[in-house]
Amino acid sequence: MQLSIGNAPCSWGVEFADDARNPPWTHVLDEAKAAGYTGIELGPLGYMPEDPSILGPALAERELTLIGGVLFRPFHDPAQWAQVQDAATRTCRALTAHHAKRLVLIDSISPRRAPTAGRSGEAERLRGTDRDGFLDRIRSVARLGVEEFGLEVTMHAHAAGFVEFEDELEDVLDAIEPKLLGVCLDTGHCEYAGFDPVAFYRRHSRRVSYLHFKDVDPEVRRRAIEERTGFYDACAAGLFCNLGDGVVDFRALKVALVSAGFSGWATVEQDRDPTGARSTLADAKANLAYLKTSGLA
Repeated sequence: MQLSIGNAPCSWGVEFADDARNPPWTHVLDEAKAAGYTGIELGPLGYMPEDPSILGPALAERELTLIGGVLFRPFHDPAQWAQVQDAATRTCRALTAHHAKRLVLIDSISPRRAPTAGRSGEAERLRGTDRDGFLDRIRSVARLGVEEFGLEVTMHAHAAGFVEFEDELEDVLDAIEPKLLGVCLDTGHCEYAGFDPVAFYRRHSRRVSYLHFKDVDPEVRRRAIEERTGFYDACAAGLFCNLGDGVVDFRALKVALVSAGFSGWATVEQDRDPTGARSTLADAKANLAYLKTSGLA
């Protein structure tokens, strides 16, 4: 097993590029470097400069590799397909300008699914032509990333979207050929959705080419699901605790990764409110230290 460890702007509370509460992008790069990380994700499109002549030198100055980027868009909504396509093309261009290789697809939070986040038995599922169109849109962006930009494209299960639960992620993998789409395994979103990330990895190790490391506070998760708390409100309440302080069995995951001979990047993601009181730098350092003591870094 060979793991390179990066971080992502969401660990600094950056979920949307136009949020006035976001810290400056240079601050995120500075703290990622200071905490000891060697890579950083792009964050939401438009947060970091799309002009490579600005972002490139800033990354190089801090000896940071741009790992990849997330396309967090409403694949479930055909009325917004044009903006999904535009964002996909811009994200691919931004990544390839810095030789980043990973494009992560996430179906963004839907009002139809938000009340049932973490509740598999209650959640609406896409059926018939709605499902077919949804899968076609994912396949189209995956093909764009792989065939036109030479990227490695992965699917990421996410709370309150239409790929949240294990059966939904399995459905996408069954429908779209491996040469176009793999998996970005997010340990925290697996746990939130009620399935075991280690067991999933063991079954699908050949499709998992990228990892997002999160840990989940079980009490915050319990309250959020019982009270139908919005996902970002749950994040602000401390849903994603420091690695090693929650329910994710990272030691078992290490055994599975070693057994499968995994080689690649893992990115720490500790989604939070950008105005939270906790020190982002201290948490970033603590998370990397935990991964080192666990043999994952």
